[in-house]
Amino acid sequence: MPPAPGALPRPAAILWDWDNTLVDGWAAIAAGLNAAFRAFGLPGWSLEEVRARVRRSLRESFPEIFGPDWERAREIFYAEVRARHLAVLRPMPGAEAALRAAALLAPQGVVSNKQGPLLRAEAAHLGWADRFRALVGAGDAAADKPDPAPLRMALAACGVAPGSAPVWYVGDTALDMQAARAAGCAAVLLGAAEHDGGIGNAAPDAAFADGHALAAHLLCLAKSAPHRHC
Repeated sequence: MPPAPGALPRPAAILWDWDNTLVDGWAAIAAGLNAAFRAFGLPGWSLEEVRARVRRSLRESFPEIFGPDWERAREIFYAEVRARHLAVLRPMPGAEAALRAAALLAPQGVVSNKQGPLLRAEAAHLGWADRFRALVGAGDAAADKPDPAPLRMALAACGVAPGSAPVWYVGDTALDMQAARAAGCAAVLLGAAEHDGGIGNAAPDAAFADGHALAAHLLCLAKSAPHRHC
């Protein structure tokens, strides 16, 4: 069983992962990857394989997959993704409610391993850009998740110095939980991480079944006295 959410500190800021945490845009990511694979004569991945395998940013993973031609593969990938990502983008269940509830508590930011311009285009498309003090994507900081650099960038935009106050980082993978701890944040898992070895593998500080459950907890915190647990 994951730790009880009541053990989480009241957040001074809430940072979010993007894909599979707030939005479902996997169809575009899968299309981009498979376009690059085809160009290099590599076998394609199913949507389920993409969900299970994609964790790190492109600038870290593509050199391993495509070798010295990884930059050409990158261009093929991004051309395919840009052509379709806004059309297939959908909010995850309960994401809208969770964002509204979080806004009652603390400033918010996003830290994703999706390329920064794509991330910001998606947030604008959904009408969510104004909800966040920062939208930090791959390539925006000196290093990408699980390095703490992008989380620290987002925290600075939220006006919170690292280690000065409790911060939640909400994500759906073990890598997200690793990134949270590297930056000194509470590691909050959304979902059961079935695509990533389960809750035990992710080892979060707390887990919520979905955005609706998280929204209910955040609303309880917003309505309660500062030292009361929900």
